[in-house]
Amino acid sequence: MSQRVAIVTDSTASIPLDVADQLGISVVQLELKVGEEYNDERRVPHPEMAEAMRSGVPVATSEPPAPAFFWNYMDAAAAGAEAIISIHISEGLSQTCASARKAAAEIGIPVYVVDSRLVGLGLGFPVIAAAEAARAGATMQGVMGVLDQRLRTTTQLLYVDTLEYLQRGGRIGRAQAWLGQTLSIKPVLQLKDGAIDQLGKAIGPDRALKKALTHAIQKAGGGPVDIGVEHFQFAERAEKLLHGLRDALPQARRITLEETSAVLGAHAGPGALGVTVSPAT
Repeated sequence: MSQRVAIVTDSTASIPLDVADQLGISVVQLELKVGEEYNDERRVPHPEMAEAMRSGVPVATSEPPAPAFFWNYMDAAAAGAEAIISIHISEGLSQTCASARKAAAEIGIPVYVVDSRLVGLGLGFPVIAAAEAARAGATMQGVMGVLDQRLRTTTQLLYVDTLEYLQRGGRIGRAQAWLGQTLSIKPVLQLKDGAIDQLGKAIGPDRALKKALTHAIQKAGGGPVDIGVEHFQFAERAEKLLHGLRDALPQARRITLEETSAVLGAHAGPGALGVTVSPAT
């Protein structure tokens, strides 16, 4: 029996490969240029990219071309899907949704392109919830209801060791980057209205991460919740942060530790951490 609603997302969702396979989630790869070499981000080794960034090698990212979406959509239609929900990185950070819409216009079944206004596991957990609903046989309206609830209630925080890489990508101003580097002020950032915004700041990484942890716990609520930490080349710190979340939130349902997508690492820089809490009801 074919699945009525197919779920498509992109590689910035940081969804574990086994979970994507199990739930039938199609993942379209964003692209990276490191120096003069282009590649799908899954083919770029993180340690090599981190070293290139530290050495000043130019690193650039780009959305998938429309044909990458087209063939994923065609595969879903051929498998018997009656509708496709395509959920992607915030349009405030990438043109991925625009590329998906170009492909959607060429498909013979309804394709709903959703700007998640999130990224990383903040995108990944709602996608997983939508895929679970679709796998259980929910209608398109039912899957969209689950997705909308998760997108509205998910909280996503970001810690960066240096603001340099966000400044290079135009995500913050030069004055803010200079302040963080010279005074050792570490900002706690959040995804708000689809863009990176400052939630707070602290002197040094330990205080900044404690602030992020406290805020995430407050946002988790008292019911079932999915929690996740993702990192770019800083596994030890990520494990410590996840341990704090797990201890404070015994009601956690899904607990995920992932190295973030290379595209997100390219913008946030080595040592970056993301914290996501996504209430399940």
